[in-house]
Amino acid sequence: MTTRTVDPTEELAAFLRSRRERLDPERLGLPAHRRARRTPGLRREEVAELAGVSTDYVVRLEQGRGLRPSAEVLAALALALRLAPGERDYLFDLAGRRRPGSTGGGAAAGPAPSLARLVDDLSPLPAVLMDHRYDLLAWNPEMARLLPDFDAVPPERRNAMWLCLLHPPMRGFYADRESALRDGVAHLRAAWAAHPQDRALAGLVAEFIAQDEVFARLWAEREVRVNGRGRKLLRHPAVGAIAVDFEVLLPLEDPELRLLVYRAADQESLASLDRLCAR
Repeated sequence: MTTRTVDPTEELAAFLRSRRERLDPERLGLPAHRRARRTPGLRREEVAELAGVSTDYVVRLEQGRGLRPSAEVLAALALALRLAPGERDYLFDLAGRRRPGSTGGGAAAGPAPSLARLVDDLSPLPAVLMDHRYDLLAWNPEMARLLPDFDAVPPERRNAMWLCLLHPPMRGFYADRESALRDGVAHLRAAWAAHPQDRALAGLVAEFIAQDEVFARLWAEREVRVNGRGRKLLRHPAVGAIAVDFEVLLPLEDPELRLLVYRAADQESLASLDRLCAR
């Protein structure tokens, strides 16, 4: 399969256009214009005014004409376009600028033995260690039992997004599959921009776009978001519904890795997890 790494200039242009077009001028308190708007969202000149740059500069950015905006201009554009924190990081990554507070570190070669042991030590809480691609690097027995038919998955396919999209036993695992996929795609897009030379990640994205219509649709929406905490309703084929609260932790010395931990959200779910792990 032919893979393509990120073209930052093209994606920066497309991202800026998409975020400009989603904004409602009235909600931003901009003055009404007599002539009707032919396209949704703000005009380029309105973004330029809000960001304190020239309209020509915004036009050239949106046309992908090779500009390399400074961190100050990026911050102004992020503010003008009302970008969420994850979207702001994405914008800085596409422009090749280090975000304030980021480490700038590369991907870890593999999990430290101490991290792998920590995953085991978290039992009986289901836990898994992942990299930025969602590759599963270490997991404890509880997580292996929670993921349907996980033992049958070949090692090269132990990737959380691949499991959700293309592993048939997991088609009904998430009660709200669309929401779970939307969150996953939004995270993957952020990782894709932060690792423009990662051919393995580019290959995964290309494969998912080609093989799953939902992924392709969500990818085209350019949502960028990383959820570190929340609740999911799971449907396990052996024990039924399980509500879990999840927490995502980033090791300080390996910030490219993510430790995902599940906890039962209620007593009924705790009982179901206990039954599952006792099997």
